[in-house]
Parts: sequence; C-alpha cells; structure tokens
Amino acid sequence: MGYQLNEKIRDLRPYDPITGTYPIRLDANESFLPIPNRIALKMMEAAAFTAYNRYPDPLASELCKSFAEYYHVNPAYVTAGNGSDELISVVCSAFLMKGDPMLTVSPDFSMYHFYASVAEAKSIVYQKNPDLTINVDKMIDIANTHDAKVILFSNPCNPSSLGLQKEEIRRLITSVRALVVLDEAYMDFWDQSLLNEVEDYDNLMILRTCSKAFGMAGIRLGFAVANPTLTNVLKAVKSPYNVNSLTQKIGSLILNEPALVHSGIEEIIVSRNMLYSEMCRIEKNNSERMHVYPTVTNFVFIQISQAEEMYLTLLNSGIAVRFMGDFLRITAGTMEENKEFVKVFETAIR
Repeated sequence: MGYQLNEKIRDLRPYDPITGTYPIRLDANESFLPIPNRIALKMMEAAAFTAYNRYPDPLASELCKSFAEYYHVNPAYVTAGNGSDELISVVCSAFLMKGDPMLTVSPDFSMYHFYASVAEAKSIVYQKNPDLTINVDKMIDIANTHDAKVILFSNPCNPSSLGLQKEEIRRLITSVRALVVLDEAYMDFWDQSLLNEVEDYDNLMILRTCSKAFGMAGIRLGFAVANPTLTNVLKAVKSPYNVNSLTQKIGSLILNEPALVHSGIEEIIVSRNMLYSEMCRIEKNNSERMHVYPTVTNFVFIQISQAEEMYLTLLNSGIAVRFMGDFLRITAGTMEENKEFVKVFETAIR
C-alpha cells in the first residue's frame, strides 16, 4: 500500500501570488522606495565581510537592540524572526495544543487560519460587520464563550485598511483569557500602536515587519514584542538560527537610520493620500458601482462591481493589483504609478 498524506495537508495548495512581469506592481503592499546608494554601499560591505562559514547569532542580539532603539522598547522584549510569517507559525504551534480554539476575524490575512490549521487548532472566526469594522464586544463574547486560547488579527487590517483604536484594543486584552496577538505590520503608517505597553499585560504579543514601511520585503525580517515570560517561550521554541547573518546585518543597518525611515514613511503616506483622494473622486461619479474604504495603511481597499473584469483590464495594461472576490486592494506606488493606475481605472469604469 502506497504512502498516504494525512488529512490536514492532503488538500493544501502553495501560496499563489501574482507571477509574471508587470511594469507597475501595486499588488503586494511593498514599498516603492529604492534603497539610497550610500545604504546600498553599506549593505554590499556587510555582505562582503559576513562570516558565511559560521552560524548566525541565535538571538540576533545586535538586530534586536537596533529594533528596540528605533521603537524605544526594551530589547529584552524583542524576538527576531524570518519574516513575521515565521513568528505567526511559531506562535500557533507553541501556544496552541491540538484542538485548542483560536479566534481570528474575517476578512483578514489568510495565513492566520492556515497556520492554525497546520497546528491542528480549532479555528473560530468572527465575521466583521458589513462595513468591515469590528465589534469588540462581540469579539470578547465569542472568545470567552469558546474559551479561545489565542486571538490573532491584524491592526491595521490587511486587507480592509481599517484599524481599531488603542482604547478598543486595551478593552479586548483585559476582557479575555486568551493570548492576544496583534499583527501591527502596517502600524508604521498609523499612530495607535500598543508596542510600548507590552509589559503592562500578561497576554499581549505584538508582531512587526520590515517588509512594508522599511522597504525590506526581500530580506524576510519580522519581530515579536512581548513581556519577558512570553518572549522567553518564543526564543525557546523558535529555530536556533532562524534569522540568517546577512539579514541580521542589513536589518540593523536600516533600523539604525531612523531619519531615512521616517522620511520614507512620510513619502509613502503622501502617495497613499493621493491615491485615496483620487479613488474617492472617482467614487463620487460611480457610487452605485464602487465603494472606497478609509485607509490608515499603505494601500487602498475598494469594493467594486465586476471586480475581476477590472482586475484583468488593469493586468492587460501592465498594472498588477490584488483581486479579492468583490474587492480590489491597491498598494500606493510612486506618483507616476498612481497616476497611470488612476487613468486606466477611470477609463475602464466609464
């Protein structure tokens, strides 16, 4: 009798991002900003003098120190990961036993549910309001009714581009027995982070990434910030050498350039505001066909009739955006990219 895959992996399919070459890529929420030459030269030097024959620092101490200094947190609370995706996987496998309930929300980042299923957790999903906002009282009730062990969601949200205020998050944390894991991948574009409050709670963990505001999607680098008890568990259960030496060095280089990062964030927000304003302008003349959601991220999220048709029209024009059923998610690009997108979109919707 031949080998049989077990039921939890039998029907899995690989993650399927857009492939192909498109002149304008507004589909992955990456930064459109190039690395300045002086930083690129430092990266080249770091690459040249990295000891590739040695294992990397298992605790990524210098990297975590740089992160802590940038965000003004205690470095003892910081764990580095091979992208925040790895940390999500580690959290699900370590903090959940087989059959434990984990609460997520919908719509949200699809990988939360995936990692929970691989950990053989019981997935409990809170469906957001029709306007894609979250009713925190309902979340609290569901979490406590099902005795959720972990609550995991993004704030601000990918894909809705909406966010919960600090007060609502605090109320959630203090009203449940679960570990609350906030994925703040897009919080660099907003001002409602609880990063500096992690030591105030025994059930809060915050995830951050270098893939969005820092323009480092290619090096796969993320962080978890939590109180010492939770941090010690993460460092104990993660792979010993999970962040490679080159990523550690390049990550430190970028984090040690706060002025550069802050100016980049401001430029991205200007681009996002321009894109959002243009989409709202188009919505005024097409309110029966589309709706633009407010945004506190680096992208704009719209509901639109015939979304797939619009998506394909954009692709045929060399513009990639994210197609999500009745919705499109559009990353803020350069001003020129935004203008070209708006031109094609406005022509197509007439």
